[in-house]
Amino acid sequence: MKTYIKSTRPGQLDQEVEPATGHLYYVIGASGVGKDSLLNYVRPFLSSAPVVFAHRYITRPVELNGENHVRLSEAEFLSRLQYGCFLFDWQSHGLHYGIGQEVQDWLDRGLNVVMNGSRGYLPEATLRLPQLRPVLITVALDKLKTRLEQRGRESAEQIQERLLRASEFSQLSHPNLTTVSNDGDLTIAGQQLVTVFQQ
Repeated sequence: MKTYIKSTRPGQLDQEVEPATGHLYYVIGASGVGKDSLLNYVRPFLSSAPVVFAHRYITRPVELNGENHVRLSEAEFLSRLQYGCFLFDWQSHGLHYGIGQEVQDWLDRGLNVVMNGSRGYLPEATLRLPQLRPVLITVALDKLKTRLEQRGRESAEQIQERLLRASEFSQLSHPNLTTVSNDGDLTIAGQQLVTVFQQ
């Protein structure tokens, strides 16, 4: 998409300029850190800003209290994958996840895009889009353990496995990485994210 600055001098050609490109914020965090709650919190604050939130295409049924994703059957997903409809795609726990090519169009229009990403896929995503900006949501392990116990979804053994995986996030390294702690009140980390996404 080309942009031109109108010349004010007779006989001088309009000047072509490169359009501003938006930033892609690749949000990641261990289960239980409150990533989905934070993303739901920040959306109303950014409704009139040049920020859009990418829907994920997932081969998983939509749940009323879950992520607002676009459900595809496995056949539909693989068909779109074959035709290059996804900017990013990965698999996790037997499911297919995709981020559509429309995200690239939004970035080209100067919009900042927020997406729910995967830590394991981050190296591949960076190869495809080197300028992406990972945003890591963290919580102290003792607080994370308490939150996992309170929500009552996992056994003690499963909680220990989640804590182990969460500790591996501390080893994450990326030149554009931003880290946001969600140890305290949700609004504190939420307002930090609002500022980050508007940069």
